[in-house]
Formats: sequence, structure tokens, C-alpha cells
Amino acid sequence: MSLAAAPLQTPQDVNLGNRIEWVKLSSIALPLAAPISDAKVFTGRQKPMTEVVFLFTEIRTADGAEGIGFSYSKRAGGPGQFAHAKEIAGELLGEDANDIQRLWTKLAWAGASVGRSGLATQAIASMDIALWDLKAKRASLPLAKLLGAHRDSVRCYNTSGGFLHTPLEQVLDNADATVANGIGGIKIKVGHPDSSVDLARVAAVHERLGGSVPLMVDANQQWDRSTAQRMGRILEEYNLAWIEEPLDAYDAEGHAALAASLDTPIATGEMLASVAEHWELIRHKAADIIQPDAPRIGGITQFLKLATLADHNGLDLAPHFAMEIHLHLAAAYPREPWVEHFDWLEPLFNERLETKDGRMLIPTRPGLGITLTDQARAWTVSTAEFGGPSRNLL
Repeated sequence: MSLAAAPLQTPQDVNLGNRIEWVKLSSIALPLAAPISDAKVFTGRQKPMTEVVFLFTEIRTADGAEGIGFSYSKRAGGPGQFAHAKEIAGELLGEDANDIQRLWTKLAWAGASVGRSGLATQAIASMDIALWDLKAKRASLPLAKLLGAHRDSVRCYNTSGGFLHTPLEQVLDNADATVANGIGGIKIKVGHPDSSVDLARVAAVHERLGGSVPLMVDANQQWDRSTAQRMGRILEEYNLAWIEEPLDAYDAEGHAALAASLDTPIATGEMLASVAEHWELIRHKAADIIQPDAPRIGGITQFLKLATLADHNGLDLAPHFAMEIHLHLAAAYPREPWVEHFDWLEPLFNERLETKDGRMLIPTRPGLGITLTDQARAWTVSTAEFGGPSRNLL
């Protein structure tokens, strides 16, 4: 049929094509190569982490457009996320996939009795992210471009090489390899019960980097206020890019006091599970750098709301974990951000993100630019499908 003879598509036809006809949930358990220990383990509050459990959502519309999104849990919560998602995912069927903000609200109200934070928002996040991925794919744009990118690459730093269970010599070798691979900063874990261990590790890494590479430390909420103040003062000499989670994640007043008294920037926010919880940090001036996690706070829709608040209040941004999602969101933040490099998730995806000259490059693939590997499918623990027909799309 020639172009001239093609029938015109009415708004009603377009609308029907956008209708969600199929949703698939998958719980996937990713085993880690070695048990991971941070300060929470060394202080006896948690056990070493051996796996990360992901909640993946795949969505298809009537015209064949497809989207994928994910949330995750560490140590506990994976089955709970999957169970809650399974209760509410059917609410998406028949809806217009473009109406993402309205659908977020619909899903939140579908599970309103468990609130709009924590596990509930993390379950919604997987679906919300899938809808944004679908929308960007429909536009044939990387998600960053759909959101209105400020840049084509983002500063990145590595965390996975500096955990407390890793011997110091290995941490130093990891730092060298990280820089050689084009990653722009190094973060190491602190918060050891013996503060002299922390100080020795920071001094050694700082010396190895020669002051030429940004260095961050992360206490994973394990200091009390007096310890954080004392350690913060001692660490000033190393000109750190930031001190992360020096205190309990909900201690906004304590973080504010540190931020006011130290020259080193304070970063926190990764453990919070809603925009409202982050607002407490912002209004108390408790952080110089906000570290939201889109899968934890309810997805991209909520992240964008928080990003507007953070920018309005002059905060820098360094999203936590899930670089496959956060690279796109950081690229759309007005202020120069950071994104956290983790190689843990690589077995899940066929694609790789590229790092060069200290930055992570925005992929040119539409949407998030990720597809699941056969290995990820093999690690699937549970699935649930709504609508039909049943088939693997991605």
C-alpha cells in the first residue's frame, strides 16, 4: 500500500494501541560472587549479604510496545515485594500506558492500607520504571533524552571494590583497576568498631590515589553523633568528596549538625523509601548531597518529584546503586551529579554501560537500554502474569 493510500489513524485508534494488555512479574535471585560485609555486619546488626533479590516487571501494550523495570531487596524483603506487586499489578490492565503519574497513584491507592513507603512503594517502582522504559522506547529515545538530558555522560565512582571484608591490599589493587577502567572516583566503607582500622584504610587509599582521584567514605549509619563528629574532624585532612551515612538514616537533626560543622560534604538518603522521608532531610538542611534510590522510593515518577525539590534547595545528587536506571536520571539533573558504579548486576543484562575518562556514558539504545540474559531467566524464583498471551518479550 502506498503512503498516500494508507488510512489515517484516529486518536481513538492510537489510544487503543496504548492500552496495557499484559504484565509479567518475575522474582529473580542474583547470587553474589562472595559474601559482602559492611559496617552493619562488623557491628553485629546484619549478616553478610550473599544475594540480591530483584522484582522485574515486563509490560506490553496492545500495539506491541514493550517495557521492563525492576526493584530489588538485599538480605530480606524480596518475597514481600513480589507478593505485594502480585496483588496490585492487575490494576494496570486496560490502562493507557502513557498515563504514568496517574497509574502510580492508582497503584498506591490499590495498596493504601500498607502505606506509601517501604515495601509498598518498592513494589510499585518496578512497574513505574517499566512504564517509563516503554514510553522512551515508543519515542525511540534513551530514557535520559526523553526526560530532557543536561549531559551525555555522568561522573561515576566505584563502591564494590572497597567493602570492609576486603583486605586492604586488595582494596588498593581494586582502586588501581577502577581508575584504569575509566571510573572517576573511589568509595570505601568505614564504620568498623575499631576506628583505627578505618583511619588506616582511608590513609592508605588516599596515598595510593595521590590526591588526584575523588575519594568518598561510607559509614552505613553505624556511628553515633559524637563518633561521627570526631571522625568527621579527623577525616577533614583527606579532602574527601563526601562522608556518606555517618548516622542513622532518619536522624535528620544529627546529619544537619554535621553538615553545618564540617567542611566535608555530608551525603545520605539511600535507605529512605519515599519522597516525604527525603523531604525531612531537605528541610532540616541535613545533607549537602542527596542520594535517593529510584527503586526504593517508588520509581522514576517519584524520583523526578524529589529531584525537583533537591535542585530547588541547592543540593547535589548522587543516586544509590542500580546504575542502569540512575545513569539516565542523573543525566537529567540540572547540577553535575555522580552515579554509583556496581558490577554486581552485570550477569542480569546482555548490555554493558561504558565508562571513559571518569564518566559513565549514556547509552544510545532506546529506553533503559537493557534486556534480560538467559542466566537471569534461569535464576527466576517466581513469576505471575496478568492478561495475555504469555511469552517472553525482552
